[in-house]
Amino acid sequence: MQRFHQRNFIWLTAALLGYGLLWLLTSTNLIDSYYQITLIKIMIDVIYAIGLNLVLGVAGQFSLGHAAFIAVGAYSGAIFATRHADLGGLWTGMLVGAVVAAVLAVLVGIPTLRLRGDYLAIATLGVSEIIRVIITNYKTLTNGPQGINAIPKVATWPLVYFFMVVTTILILNYFYSSAGRATYAIEQDEIAAESMGVNVTKYKVIAFVLGAITAAIGGALYAGNIGVVTPGDFTFNKSIDVLIIVVFGGIGSFTGSFVAAVVLGILNTLLQPYGQLRMVIYAIALILIMIFRPGGLLGTWELRLGSLLTKNKAKKGAV
Repeated sequence: MQRFHQRNFIWLTAALLGYGLLWLLTSTNLIDSYYQITLIKIMIDVIYAIGLNLVLGVAGQFSLGHAAFIAVGAYSGAIFATRHADLGGLWTGMLVGAVVAAVLAVLVGIPTLRLRGDYLAIATLGVSEIIRVIITNYKTLTNGPQGINAIPKVATWPLVYFFMVVTTILILNYFYSSAGRATYAIEQDEIAAESMGVNVTKYKVIAFVLGAITAAIGGALYAGNIGVVTPGDFTFNKSIDVLIIVVFGGIGSFTGSFVAAVVLGILNTLLQPYGQLRMVIYAIALILIMIFRPGGLLGTWELRLGSLLTKNKAKKGAV
């Protein structure tokens, strides 16, 4: 329990230092309004990637349905922000979206998570497309293909940063808990974990639900930042975008997800002046990195601040 509190204290301290640095850079206009758009996108991508990395890297479940949960959060936030502002607007919509995403994840997860590999990927992709089709055709609630616009842009970078920190600490606390260890054991060897008494389906579903909740939170923040959502924002390509971040950073490395989101976000911004050519350059850069770093930028390496502090104390004691 003491290590649990110490770990959270260290993470919160690092988060406060990060916030202070970003506040300094934005207040001095080193990060101007244009680059703040990139900053917010990077932080939302981190929220998406952290959740998917839990499902893919820790639970070992290859899901292509992340876009469905992002869409649920985005549309829930958009509906409440534009039609029920008196009930809390976007923030109530975020809560509702997270609950709906969790329920949907349970309903989808119990039957599909019994599958493995490509079969699971195809099943989750199918569910994602079903959700998108429902959103497209349920015009009375979602406004159909035209989507929902005029959403109040209340998701500023400090608020997005706050939710990024909260979701990250939530996922990391799960990862370092006994339940997280059981989930990771499933990824390492499902048959061995089951033979040791681990309830495989239970922990797969828990990881899937947590990933869905973080995706819904990120989706609501996306709606509150962009100001408009359409069904076309949440196609198969959206799931692939998040998957690229996870694979690029290193499957199973949450630190890698952070680094990959930052690197790809900056790379995408720098290539904006090149128009359509930027997609070719972007793809070539990804291919080259995956050739020379097939395990991702960081592989399975994880930054452990507590371990660094312990090592420093040990060195001082030795001196």
